[in-house]
Amino acid sequence: MTGKIMKGIGGFYYVYVEQQGLYECRARGIFRNKKMKPNVGDVVDIDVLSEEEKTGNLVKIHKRKNQLIRPMASNVDQALVIFSVHEPEPNFHLLNRFLITMEQQEIPVIICFNKTDLSTEQQQEQLRKDYENSGCIVVFQAAAKGEGITQVEELLRGKTTTMEKIKRGKHTTRHSELIYIGEDTYLMDTPGFSSLFLENIEKEDLKYYFPEFTPYENTCKFNGCCHIHEPGCEVKKALEEGKISKMRYDDYCMFYEELAQQKKW
Repeated sequence: MTGKIMKGIGGFYYVYVEQQGLYECRARGIFRNKKMKPNVGDVVDIDVLSEEEKTGNLVKIHKRKNQLIRPMASNVDQALVIFSVHEPEPNFHLLNRFLITMEQQEIPVIICFNKTDLSTEQQQEQLRKDYENSGCIVVFQAAAKGEGITQVEELLRGKTTTMEKIKRGKHTTRHSELIYIGEDTYLMDTPGFSSLFLENIEKEDLKYYFPEFTPYENTCKFNGCCHIHEPGCEVKKALEEGKISKMRYDDYCMFYEELAQQKKW
């Protein structure tokens, strides 16, 4: 029987099988011997021990499409990150760090700006321009008024989506958990994030994680242009012409310096 791991707690893995329900399973020793740890989101085969008690053994992990490290999860189709437009004010530095980590893992991102009833159309248009240029799908909603929810539901349908949010307060999810919301449609609730360190990136490669720079690659005066101090830089020219977000570019410069300093530690 084949299903999907919804959560894992204390050595037990809860596997959802379409049309059958949720089974509490243990992983066989073969996984420990191979140093394979089952992840939330894994497609697995199970042997049912008791149909009445819904228990079984996890016997095979299917090949993973991808594997996220933070949060630890497998077979994710896309990420949904939710930011309030106001109250609290959005932390764009954190959002831009998150987008880099998703670019590293080639996970498409949907940014949902909530509480749009507290913003102007001009503010929304600027956010759309900033982040659609970065390769994201941008949606706006006022959840309290029920506005924009249908568009988000359409984007989730038929996919496994990790839902990311900023950690605030003490009552946060401790483990990643998949939630079944419809046929072939899963939402992954995660512990959220409060800080993200840039890892496994050379400062010279950082530019490749800003998709809005891509149209200008190989057009700068100097080969290997890092788009910071070099003259004849087409990215900086696009910035001056308003084709690239100043907020995003400023963060790029800050992250570049951060990576440069890491080498000294």
